[in-house]
Amino acid sequence: MGARWDVESVAAELLRCEDERTARPPFSDEWPELDLETGYAIQDLNLRARLGRGERLIGVKLGLTSRAKQQRMGVHVPFVAWLTDAMILPAGDPVPGSRLIHPRVEPEIVFLMGERLEGPGVGCARAMSAVASVWAGAEVIDSRYRDFRFTAGDVAADNASSGAFVTGPVGVPPDRLDLSLEAVLVEVDGVVVDSATGAAVQGHPGEALALAANELARRGHAIEPGWIVLTGGMTDAVQAPPGVSVAMHFTNLGSIYLNGGES
Repeated sequence: MGARWDVESVAAELLRCEDERTARPPFSDEWPELDLETGYAIQDLNLRARLGRGERLIGVKLGLTSRAKQQRMGVHVPFVAWLTDAMILPAGDPVPGSRLIHPRVEPEIVFLMGERLEGPGVGCARAMSAVASVWAGAEVIDSRYRDFRFTAGDVAADNASSGAFVTGPVGVPPDRLDLSLEAVLVEVDGVVVDSATGAAVQGHPGEALALAANELARRGHAIEPGWIVLTGGMTDAVQAPPGVSVAMHFTNLGSIYLNGGES
């Protein structure tokens, strides 16, 4: 069965699943050679396809940067993926359930880059020196895999379960925050269901940014000025079906409110 899949055919099938809102089993069930490196090759191929259909590259996102998320998903390595302008969710808009398969929402700390950041050898201090401002974020993750079941190679190929994202109302210079202590409370219909601090993200979100710079350097890329970087979910993701409201309250970065949209 594995002979039917290669980088090009998996890339095309993932875009088809996204366009048609169709979930499927992970490719690694049939193609066990789909490792992280191959997944990144598929991800890059689909970035070129997205740009070819008019989307604009605006940054990167990290996935599975918290231990809790790694344990929850059974994948014990963080990874990097691409953000395009088609993934921006305007503040106040509902979760775009009508164009996603099974969206879930998670809180993130978001960086707006002021300087180019290029690896290898980037550490947390150097990474943070390139940040212009820090924002609250909520990522609406989605997956082209049924029940969010995947290996590292599968999810890298699927652009780290990308869907949409929204940023909060407050941008703060990084030197005014202790990001390892920046906390978030996650509410669903007014009930607190989860909480975390920035330390959940690789010990400090700047470590996740450094990880992204070093991984992208290995792939021949750098993080550019003006890019947005989503550093990874601080807590487990929550579902937001129609009629459900989700709020994420950060200590210093304000609050984000999302309502479940029609599916």
